Amino acid sequence: MRAPAGFRKISGRMNTPELREQCAQRLLAGAATAGRLTVFVGLDGFVDEILHVVDKRDSENSFQRVTTISKLAERLAAAAGKSTNIEIVNRVTKLGGNGPIMANALASFGLKVTYLGTLGWPHLHPVFADFAKRADVHSIAEPGHTDALEFDDGKVMIGKISSLNEVNWPNIQSRFGRDHFTARFTSADLVGFVNWTMLTHMGQIWEATLKEICPGMKGKRRVLFFDLADPEKRKPDDIRQALKTIAEFEKYFDVILGLNEKEAHEIGEVLGLQASGKSLDALSVLALEINRLVPVNTLVIHPVSYALAASNGAVSLVQGPFTPRPVITTGAGDHFNSGFCLGKLLGLDNAQSVLTGVTTSGHYVRTAQSPGIPDLAEMLRAWPKESDSSHLV
Repeated sequence: MRAPAGFRKISGRMNTPELREQCAQRLLAGAATAGRLTVFVGLDGFVDEILHVVDKRDSENSFQRVTTISKLAERLAAAAGKSTNIEIVNRVTKLGGNGPIMANALASFGLKVTYLGTLGWPHLHPVFADFAKRADVHSIAEPGHTDALEFDDGKVMIGKISSLNEVNWPNIQSRFGRDHFTARFTSADLVGFVNWTMLTHMGQIWEATLKEICPGMKGKRRVLFFDLADPEKRKPDDIRQALKTIAEFEKYFDVILGLNEKEAHEIGEVLGLQASGKSLDALSVLALEINRLVPVNTLVIHPVSYALAASNGAVSLVQGPFTPRPVITTGAGDHFNSGFCLGKLLGLDNAQSVLTGVTTSGHYVRTAQSPGIPDLAEMLRAWPKESDSSHLV
């Protein structure tokens, strides 16, 4: 795929001390503004078990873990036609789902968050108790459950999602309230719809919102964020329809579509696009072409070690604080999304918003904690040494 006419990339490998200091200053100056911003996010919710796979057990309290997905795949392949035993160890049980993780991170920045999703019905699941202390939380169904097998080179998410079938427009209206939904959807500075892939009725919810609520909206344009969340298992026609519906919201909102690298290539394939290699320029061109076919305000793609945003024929690409040994990876993309959206809400340009996103995810994977704005500024000013830009080519 060749670069489109007019292709331009803003400082393609941008991440300088000057940019980080400017970003830190803008974030600290916007902290008071962040405290006045409102957010409405949904509609999933999971109980996540973060798991390690045992390779060799040294004792009842000590073991060596399987460190890569490929090593686990080799073990499973060797068991074909036979059988094998795989031991997994629970490291932590925590709130999960794209929506709760993103919303929890936004609340950590000080934003006023309302969350609607699958967090327990009729009573909230205990894993969401702390989240409910920092956000206005509402639930319409039981949560899903995810076994998240974490490795140094990625993660394998095994989901149990039957309860998510209860997330539909009739249940939103009866269990949460049509008026409540409308009030929050039409007033929040940021609205986030995530995990389309697992929420099989999400498309109908979007269409109902476009038809029944959007035409009556008034006031300033606000931000609407979408994350499809690994659409590989959905049919190409369904994905194309979802993208078409997302683009229709641009009439009423400044729409952001967030993808990770794998999702970007899947979306490109569904749209008939083929990236010419795996270079940074190839992904930048793919981003612009997806944005051309899905005409939203901003398209964001976040690989592991960097991220980029495409708008108006330009790409801003910023290296992140990559670490080869993260404490946790489940939720890193959702933290990136929260940081990017924070930047856009505070009026930062794409490069600074991408930098805010990668700093948010970088802090999270190192500490397993969602950062506040002061934490972001501190990390920007004490950038991790292992993220030296010379390794990005």
